[in-house]
Amino acid sequence: MTGPLVVVGDTLLDIDVDGSADRLCPEAPVPVVDVGREWHRPGGAGLAARLAARSAADVVLVTALGDDEGGARLARLLAGEVELCALPLRGGTVRKTRIRAAGQSVVRLDHGDGRASREPLDARTVSVLRDASAILVADYGRGVASHPQIRQLLAETGAPVVWDPHPRGGPPVPGAALVTPNDSEAAKFAGGPGTPGELAGRLRAEWAAEAVAVTVGAQGAVLADGTGTRAIPVPNASRVPASVRPDTCGAGDRFASAVAAALFEGAALDNAVASAVESAARFVAAGAATALSEPAEPVRAREPGLSGFELAERVRHRGGRVVATGGCFDILHPGHVALLRRARELGDVLIVCVNSDDSVRRLKGPGRPVVTAADRVRVLSALESVDAVVVFEESSPVEVLRRLCPDIWVKGGDYEGADLPEAEVVRAGGGKVVLVPTVEGYSTTRLIETVSNG
Repeated sequence: MTGPLVVVGDTLLDIDVDGSADRLCPEAPVPVVDVGREWHRPGGAGLAARLAARSAADVVLVTALGDDEGGARLARLLAGEVELCALPLRGGTVRKTRIRAAGQSVVRLDHGDGRASREPLDARTVSVLRDASAILVADYGRGVASHPQIRQLLAETGAPVVWDPHPRGGPPVPGAALVTPNDSEAAKFAGGPGTPGELAGRLRAEWAAEAVAVTVGAQGAVLADGTGTRAIPVPNASRVPASVRPDTCGAGDRFASAVAAALFEGAALDNAVASAVESAARFVAAGAATALSEPAEPVRAREPGLSGFELAERVRHRGGRVVATGGCFDILHPGHVALLRRARELGDVLIVCVNSDDSVRRLKGPGRPVVTAADRVRVLSALESVDAVVVFEESSPVEVLRRLCPDIWVKGGDYEGADLPEAEVVRAGGGKVVLVPTVEGYSTTRLIETVSNG
């Protein structure tokens, strides 16, 4: 493995406009959305490249960018994460804007008619495609994947090609290592209905692909290759509870990028698909593409003199996203800091719910806490990622969450499969529970034991 992981395809500008809706328009029975915040992120191949960069150190994106404000915004959003090989775009940058109220999409507005130019590729782009160790084609039907010179280079490459197709795009080049339509796309490509396994088999033959994986949402994927057809389910530990309605925006990009990254690292196809199924499930559970969004304008969340409850209400009124997490936070360590930083990235404000001293003693025993609640609040409040701290007396944060009504409640990944008493309250208030990975090797209890044992 010497060359980069190359992502080829159309990049769009995804915009989420968050607000609140508590009345109907007098002219028609439609909600009036009071706009609070606007979030931007790369969509299409740009999102796939950012996700691939989470798993591979060397990622290059071959895409078309417009000479307009949208194109400049995309270049800034991608800078520092992936190397760009930009083709000219004819027309305006494609923008997909979701208008959302209380976290629910109300309508989507699409702008822009841009398509990739068919001008000859520059020498750098040709070199990148020829030297690639693996290639992901994220086709969104805007001309990059159908560029004649690109298709020729993809057909000639010796690197594994993962092709995520689009109904408005062209067929994959023959010999692709894996093609990854979802079940509805597969039925359209195959020209009629069928089980995911039947569709995968038919499309594998039609496209002359080495394998086809039809993704089936929360059920995982069905893989057809030279050895037959088989289901690749989502592992139980990564399943999103049936009672939750997750945002699945970008799940297909996460699946395809994870497969490509695994093949880039030399994994066998079966293992790459199984890993990608799990990665996509975790991606959805962590908030999907919205977790990668950046505010169009910075928000000043900290406001001196406001309690955590007042701050939450003020941010929510502005259409912002309230994130909360909780725990004892006795002897703050790098695992805590990583969790808090990741939680803060999910919204506009992070409010930390901390167990009181009596609450910690009931949970951990008479020797705890080591650090008093007053000092724990001071330390947490000094962190850049924390906007407010609320202390609660009960053994669980159920009552404080009933008042806060966070949009997102964050817990560490070590709580996977656990029956969280606060989950029902969070969801009843319109929020969702997100588990973020923990930093291995850090535990307050383990630190105390290490010190006690000398």
